[in-house]
Amino acid sequence: MALTRRKARIIALQALYEFDLTKHKPEQTLGHLLSEADLSGDNAQFIRELVIGISSNLNQIDLEIARYAPAWPVKQLAAIDRNVLRLAIFELLFDNKTPVRVVINEAVELAKNYGGENSARFVNGVLSSLSQQIKNRDSDESQEEHSGHSPGTN
Repeated sequence: MALTRRKARIIALQALYEFDLTKHKPEQTLGHLLSEADLSGDNAQFIRELVIGISSNLNQIDLEIARYAPAWPVKQLAAIDRNVLRLAIFELLFDNKTPVRVVINEAVELAKNYGGENSARFVNGVLSSLSQQIKNRDSDESQEEHSGHSPGTN
């Protein structure tokens, strides 16, 4: 399953890259990429959920990239790096079906295979910062649940 999910993420990355550079509609891009792929229905659905979810939440995802990579304007990032980050950030913040470490490892592998010389290190740094924030937020929420009250209540 892991290898087919990796293949699905590669296809999702191809779709995002095409969408980003050509502004073709995601459904159009997905149609021709999925027709060429040999994937199960579950993995094809996974790809659709990723690409449609990212395109629907693009502004918020790009704000997260800007937040965790403030020295790099999103539009000036290499297209592969930008879309690998979009894919991973969507999985981390919106999808929540894959463990954080798996999402980061998969994103780093995509960056190694398709990005530039420093892409994997850059992607890892951005996603590690985001994952630390997620971990802190989850810890805070867990403490609130165990204490029986929300911040600001007595």
